[in-house]
Parts: sequence; structure tokens; C-alpha cells
Amino acid sequence: MPDRLPIDDVLPALCDALAAHGRAVLVAPPGAGKTTRVPLALLDRVAGKIVMLEPRRLAARAAAERLAEQLGEAAGRRVGYRIRGESVPGSRIEVVTEGILTRMIQSDPGLDGIGCVIFDEFHERSLNADLGLALVWEARGALREDLAVLVMSATLEAEPVAALLDDAPVIRSRGRAFPVETRWLTRPLPAGARLVDEAARLIAQAEAETRDTGGTVLAFLPGEGEIRQVKARLGDGCEVLPLYGALKPAEQRLALSAPGERRRIVLATAIAETSLTIPAVRVVVDAGRARRARFDPASGMSRLVTERVSRAEADQRRGRAGRVAPGICYRLWTRAEEGALPAFAPPEIAVGDLSGLALELAAWGAEPGDLAFLTPPPEGALAEARALLQGLEALNAAGRITDHGRALARLPLHPRLAHMLLRAGPDAADLAALLSNRDPLRGAPVDLEMRLAAIRDSRQFAARYPFETNRAVVQQIRDEAARLRRLVASRDGRGASPPDPPGYLCNEEGGATVSLAYPDRIGLRRNGEDPRYVLSGGKGAVMDRGDPLASQRLIVAVDLDGDAREARIRMAARLDEGDVRTLHGDRIDVVELCEWSRREGRVLTRLQERLGAVVLSDRAWPDAPAQSIAQAALEGLRLDGLSWTPASARLRARIALLPDLGPVDDASLLADADWLLPWLERVRTLADLRALNLTEPLKARIGWDGQQRLDREVPAHFVTPLGRRVPIDYGHEQPSIELRLQELFGVTHHPAVGGRPLRISLLSPGGTPVQVTTDLPGFWASSYAEVRKDMRGRYPRHPWPEDPREADPTTRAKPRRA
Repeated sequence: MPDRLPIDDVLPALCDALAAHGRAVLVAPPGAGKTTRVPLALLDRVAGKIVMLEPRRLAARAAAERLAEQLGEAAGRRVGYRIRGESVPGSRIEVVTEGILTRMIQSDPGLDGIGCVIFDEFHERSLNADLGLALVWEARGALREDLAVLVMSATLEAEPVAALLDDAPVIRSRGRAFPVETRWLTRPLPAGARLVDEAARLIAQAEAETRDTGGTVLAFLPGEGEIRQVKARLGDGCEVLPLYGALKPAEQRLALSAPGERRRIVLATAIAETSLTIPAVRVVVDAGRARRARFDPASGMSRLVTERVSRAEADQRRGRAGRVAPGICYRLWTRAEEGALPAFAPPEIAVGDLSGLALELAAWGAEPGDLAFLTPPPEGALAEARALLQGLEALNAAGRITDHGRALARLPLHPRLAHMLLRAGPDAADLAALLSNRDPLRGAPVDLEMRLAAIRDSRQFAARYPFETNRAVVQQIRDEAARLRRLVASRDGRGASPPDPPGYLCNEEGGATVSLAYPDRIGLRRNGEDPRYVLSGGKGAVMDRGDPLASQRLIVAVDLDGDAREARIRMAARLDEGDVRTLHGDRIDVVELCEWSRREGRVLTRLQERLGAVVLSDRAWPDAPAQSIAQAALEGLRLDGLSWTPASARLRARIALLPDLGPVDDASLLADADWLLPWLERVRTLADLRALNLTEPLKARIGWDGQQRLDREVPAHFVTPLGRRVPIDYGHEQPSIELRLQELFGVTHHPAVGGRPLRISLLSPGGTPVQVTTDLPGFWASSYAEVRKDMRGRYPRHPWPEDPREADPTTRAKPRRA
């Protein structure tokens, strides 16, 4: 055994807790030795194999090799590991990545032969770790009470996990840490500053200021791209080594080996925060960024985003400088900015793509509420994931897993790509491997065909295209494709046995095949100069105008940046309409479109073939039913509003006086407007709508009985003594009429309707108002004399009797004298 580590002090208590309770939570800071000591301490205390989960492939391989080294042997005897595309058997300890455990327990719920499952670095809260713990805990309760479960973490709050595991005992290790001095920026980075430039500057400064101190400089950067750019900016005075997951194992081991005479700078992603031991680190430079996957349920798209680190992550990175001696941590932010950092990074289950989780839950036959999840999956994201799985035929309409879904779950791929591989056959393995890895080209157009060409023949690609390829990624894709090809071609029950696919599925462009994985991202180019596309899933996407695919009518977008308003297309394949109809014909609907066009101001009647939101064909529909036209016109009427003629306005005012006949304000009339539909069947344009006379529709709305009652209680006209019908205006507080004064001669009682006096505007022979009254007898007795005095001079040919109550009504003037 190597020198004593801090974790050794608590190993007896940990072993006793597991023996007594079968479960425990171990909290130990980075450098305490939990990863490399705990499995060995349990070797003689556990009957059966010990399976330890690591969140990353690099950490799993390194941990297994270190454990075997401490036993004085190479990996492959008592200690082995299993990661994607690589397996080294071990008889007693097996270090696996988290997805491996999920497949193990799905195929063998009892985990026969396994005595203990260890979840290392659980604080990273990967989705597979949360799912793995939930499945293992249920299997333990239902099938394997003797199965020991240990959760290990560096920064996790232990109490919630302990409570989840039925109040498991919590064991804490103090760790061994030397003091670390923290140095912040004196002022915030200027607006528009580039991260790689500022990080390279700070790394160079840290190396120069700590040259006398010695030791390795470990710099944390968000991803491979930033690592490459920073490395190019650093001088040649030090040995600069990258460290990220996609590196070849030999290059990874070099970064983890003991440094030589030259001072070493290791440029690493968050992979170096925990689990890995990088020798002789005395200085840490933290760029303060981490790359995480984010899923938008509204768009159904995942994207990698670069975010500020959490305080917990920053503390872990800082601690790397104090493992072997006092150290220094340089932070690319000011001390004042530190308070704005989140306490912890969000768990992946809360922000990630849940389609894989939804498939595993369906295969297990459980709902999220049935399992012990530390953080329950969000309902919206889970519903979106299940909708996708139904579209991929993995779930039936009732949400239960299908045989095809079980075959998808057995493949180490995202359900989209697994579906594509099973439907298209082994020849689609190149595409599946390509789309599950990083883009192998730098600065290339979006065309997927270029990537396939680079994978299939690098030399021919280099002769044809001027774009740089990432050789390491190309080789990874080729290795993964070979593995997938073997899996899907096998017929021993582990893989799938798909029918022979149509020959066009795996054509050079790959678009037809890829559309099987992304049926919701089939895109149709909109009209216009800019290459904007509407995707079958309903979202919008845009391509750079100069891209060679920018003129393509149909595409399938396989990589988008996830922008909620209009996603930018980063990778796509050309698509032929014939392939769309052949492969997705069962999804194409014939839509009878009859709707109001606000832009054109008319009813549009079209017959369309639609794949989701994509309109494949659009033609006139000349024999649209009259009822459909009326409904469309009604929408136009609701947008434009009702138009009232004087006659229809008077009718509405009359109806309003009888509330039991129904409300007649515009909002109420339009809210329930079926009464209008018979009069809209011939309406086509906005001019037709505005010319619509509402008098007859309103009468029909109140019915025959309503009309009779209306005429009786709220008559439309006042009949003058001469028999002339004068319209009554009900639009004021009192019903009103207008008529010439002489026409009311002889009337000694004031006219009324419905028990209410009429408001009468008495007009002169010239048609101008001379008096407004609600008391005609009072007017004759008082004001008439003054009116007569004034009017006789103006209108001498018209009668102005001294006593109008005794005169005959008239509308005529006196005959002219000869």
C-alpha cells in the first residue's frame, strides 16, 4: 500500500456501517483517497463483485488502473473496467461508467454476483447516476436485501441522500489539504473580452509568478476548443499538455504521469475536478466556466452552453492546488463577483434531455414517483421526452414500452439514433457514430455529407475539401461505428435484427436515413432571400446565407444551437421529397384549410399536405363547404369588428331594452356567433364583411316570438296623426323621434312607448330643431307661443295657429296667392 491517506482513518467505520446497515453515505474532500482506497478496503468485507460507478470514461479507466497498481497487478485480473467501446474484465472490482450500470440492471434486475454498488463523485449529479441509484435502490428493496449501496461525494450535502436511503449512516473524512492562497482579478474583465485571450494571459502570469515555487500548473477551461486555442497562445518555455475526454488514452495518461524536468502546464476541462490525480499540482488557474447540456422542452432541442461555475465547483478546483504542498489558485474573476456564483451546479435531471430516462423508466415499468429520485424529473421535459419516444415507436399510445422500444434501450445510443440504426440497418452505423460524437470538421459548412466523406475516406476528403479534420475524433467515430455495426448486425438477442432496409436509406448524403432519427427536424425553406426554414416540429431555423445548402428546399437539421426564437443550423443534410413521402408517409396529413387571412383580407381555401408544420404541397380548394367558409369569415369578423347600419343599430338598441332576449354588445354577439353563420356562407372578402347588414340576422337571433314581443313592447316606429311611420331611436336614455311641429297639431296627450314618454325633437318646416320636449301639452301651453312668434316670420306660408290643440295636423304649406 502507498503512503497513508486521510480516508484511511474512517475506513473501519465505513466498513462497519455497510456491514450493519447495508448502505452508507461517505463525504470526503478531493484528495482524501476515497476512489482508490474504499473499493480495496471492501474486498474482504463484501461477498461478490464490487461495482464502482464513475461519471466519466477517463476517470473510470484511471481509477481502475490505479486500484490494480495498488494490488501490484495490471488491470484485467482482480480489477477491471467497462466504458463505452472498451472493456477490461475484472474478477472482484469493476469500474464502470454510469450508463453501463443502467444496462446491467435492466438486463439483470437482481444484479446476481454483485455484492456492493459504489456511486463515486455523486455530487456531479449526472442523470445516469440519479437513475442508477433509483434503480439499484428499488432492486435492493424488492430482490436483493443483501446488496450494499455506498454513495460517495466530495461536496454533496449528505443529509438529503442519507434520507433518500432510509436514513443511511453518514461517514465523513476531513481530507488532507495544505493551505491554498486565492488570487482574484483586481477589476472585472472588460466588455467583449475573449475568454481564451484572458485565460492565456492569466496562465502565463501565474506560471511566471510561481516559477520559484515549482510544481505543475493546472488550468481549467470549458472545452476542447478553448484548450486548443489557449495552448496555441502559450509560449514554448513549459510542457503544455491537454486533458479532456476525447483525447486518446495514451495522451490522457501522459497528462496524468509524473512531470519531467520542464515545468508542466495541464489544460483540462472539468474532468480534472475530481477522481483524477494529476501529480505535483501546486498552482491552479480557474477560467470560471463550465460546459453543460441544457434541454428546452418547448423546442425539443438540447444544446451545450458555457456557464459560470458554481461555488462548489470553484472550491473543488481550488483544492487541487493544495494536495501535495501549499498552493496558489488564480481566479479569472474578481472577489466581488464571487457572491453571484450559484452554490451548486443544477442536477442534469433538472435541465437535461430526458428521452433516455423516459425510455429506461418505461423499460423498468415504473413512473418517476415510484422510484427514489433525489430530484424528480420536471413534468414538462418528461412529457416532451415521452412524446418523442411515441414518435419513434418506442412507446405505444398508452405510454407503455414496445418491442421496438426495448430494442432501442439495449443500444448504447440516444433513442433517436438507436431508432435510426435499427430501422436502417448496419450501414447506418457511420451516421449513428458521427451524430453521437463531436463534429470532426472545423469551420466547415453545415452539410452532413462532408462529415461522412471525411469518416469514410480521409484522403479523398482532403483532396476534395479544404477543411481541417480532427483526426482523433474521426478515429473515435470509426471505432464506434465498427462497434455499432457489430451490435446491430448480431442476431443473438443483444442487438437487433432489422429487416433489410431500402437501398436509398444509406445513400451518400445520409439525409433520408437521418430523417428517421429527426422526423421533427425536417425543414422546408421559406420564401425569401435568407435561408430560413420551418421545421416539421413547428420551430424555425436559419442557415448562413453563403452555405452551400442554403438553396436546398428540403433538409433535415441534425444539430441546432437551441435558440428558442430561431435556432441556427450547425449541421444538416439535404433531403428529397420522394424520400420524405416514402419514409414518413404515415405522418403526412391532408389538411383542408379554410381560414381568414388577415394579411390578404379574405377567406383562403386550400388543400395542403403537411408533415407536422411543413407544407409539402398547397393547392386551391374550389369546393370548400359553405359552413367552413362561414366559420372562416366569422374569424375575419371577430378581427375586424361588427359594422352597424342606422337600421341595424336601432334594432340592436330596441333588443337591449329587453335583457331576456340576450346581450347585444359587440363582445357578446361575437363570442357566441353561430347565429351569424347562415349569413356568412357567401362572404369572401373584407368588403363583403363590412357590407353585411345585421338587421335580418338579429331578427333571426331573437326568433319569431321575440320579434312579436319586441314590436309590442318596444315598437320600431311612432305613427303620427297623419299615419306616417317615424323611426324611434332607442340609442339614448329615452326613446326619441324627430318630426315637424305641424304634424302634431291636435295631439293633446304626450306619446309614449312601453310606459315611457317619447323624447320628441320638434322640427321647423326647414328641418331644424326648434324644441325638444317630453311634455307636449306643456309645450303647447307655454313655449309654443314664443316659437310661433319667431317661426311665423320665417315660414309665413306654413300654418301657425294660436291654439295648436284645436288645429289639424299637416305637413303642407299654404297655397301661393295669385
